[in-house]
Amino acid sequence: MSQITKQQVLDGFHFRAATRKYDPHKKVSKDDFQYILELARLSPSSVGSEPWKFLVVQNPAIRAKIKEVGWGIATQIDDASYLVVILAKKNARYDSAYFRNALEKRGLTEEQINKAVSRYQSFQTDDMKLLESERALFDWTSKQTYIALANMMTGAALIGIDSCPVEGFNYAEVNRILAEAGAFDPAEWGVSVMVTFGYRAKEIKTKYRKPIDEIVEWIE
Repeated sequence: MSQITKQQVLDGFHFRAATRKYDPHKKVSKDDFQYILELARLSPSSVGSEPWKFLVVQNPAIRAKIKEVGWGIATQIDDASYLVVILAKKNARYDSAYFRNALEKRGLTEEQINKAVSRYQSFQTDDMKLLESERALFDWTSKQTYIALANMMTGAALIGIDSCPVEGFNYAEVNRILAEAGAFDPAEWGVSVMVTFGYRAKEIKTKYRKPIDEIVEWIE
């Protein structure tokens, strides 16, 4: 395995910036985008749940509908090479068929599956109290999608591709638009966040970040 240097990684982080206007004449190749999707697929998630789906929305008519209800994406959606809507799993309970299927795919024995289910029951019921409402459980799966989101954007920046995470939209409307288009079953999935990819139309001013001593506290 070839080693990427710390400076190369830091350069990528400094390069990455929320890109709200893309160059309409420069498009991300399919090969590069498959690399970005692979970064999402390889991302970690709590208890290995992988409670996500990635909708690559290229249909112009659907993009236009999303633009009407997405103030945070209006300036970028037309020229972005790719728009990804990340879905989070609903009803991802420890005793659901979804969880059991995930465990079976790992090749676990019935005894191992039962032990894992018991551990996840305690985790969801006692440790994080996720079963007190459907919203709490959905918020937990949505948090997992942000791990994949970050990996996609960071990995894109490392090869010079720009991106922008998007929460500025009417969630109910985007869920409706995509569900009516047959993109997913709204009883099983919900929109967590969106992200665009492309190449910036112009240079972006240096972003501000708090100094390290304001955000890090050592407990020794």
